[in-house]
Amino acid sequence: MRGWWQDFTDLVLPADCGGCGRARTALCEPCRRALCGAVPRRVRPWPAPPGLPVVHAAAPYADAVRAVLLAHKERGALVLAGALGEALAQAVRAGAGPRQDGGPLLLVPVPSARRATAARGHDPVRRIALAASRALRRDGVPARVLSVLRQRRAVADQSGLDARQRLVNLTGALDVFPGTERLLATGRVVLVDDLMTTGASLTEAARALRAVTRPQSAPVAPGAERPRNGGSTGFLRTQAAVVAASPDSFEINRN
Repeated sequence: MRGWWQDFTDLVLPADCGGCGRARTALCEPCRRALCGAVPRRVRPWPAPPGLPVVHAAAPYADAVRAVLLAHKERGALVLAGALGEALAQAVRAGAGPRQDGGPLLLVPVPSARRATAARGHDPVRRIALAASRALRRDGVPARVLSVLRQRRAVADQSGLDARQRLVNLTGALDVFPGTERLLATGRVVLVDDLMTTGASLTEAARALRAVTRPQSAPVAPGAERPRNGGSTGFLRTQAAVVAASPDSFEINRN
């Protein structure tokens, strides 16, 4: 009969590889390379929803990468958060480009539905974002996590919905916690998520952030650069990064 401590150990330190099931390792080297070994790419779903920010992904959502993400998110294999954070950090760096004097990178996780977080017993995207911020700081890149987005209304389960239905389901579902708007002005904002499929979640998250920006007609402080992105302040020229995206979304140059 298993003791409670054995069940807990399996959650935190899985006996088998989260990617391929190889015994006696949380993540084997081939699966780690599949997750973290590729050059991050810009990705875009088809059709891309209006308002989707520029998105970079570390790896295609397939095979070992898919298995690792599901093991972390759905089976509570928390030890995998470190490797997933490394992959996310690579995607963040690819989108952020050269370091600029604009404060730290502010990683803003896309929130999950409250019932999903409660059922899983943890917030997988926030956990991966925290691991990514640590990885960035180890490499000398100032970074922190800002969990400023929240769900303002209930949404339907996304599984089984097509791209249009997902966009309708999520539009208007998120907003920014009151009083946190000023925090977004302290660095360069990067929306982060574990996975992009249709782009609906990132589009809605970007809309919620843009809703708290200053209109272009507002006064600009002396010496400050006027925004060039249709009315948003400079810190919200929105970009996003994900661990994985659907394989088709890596083919962004379509005829």
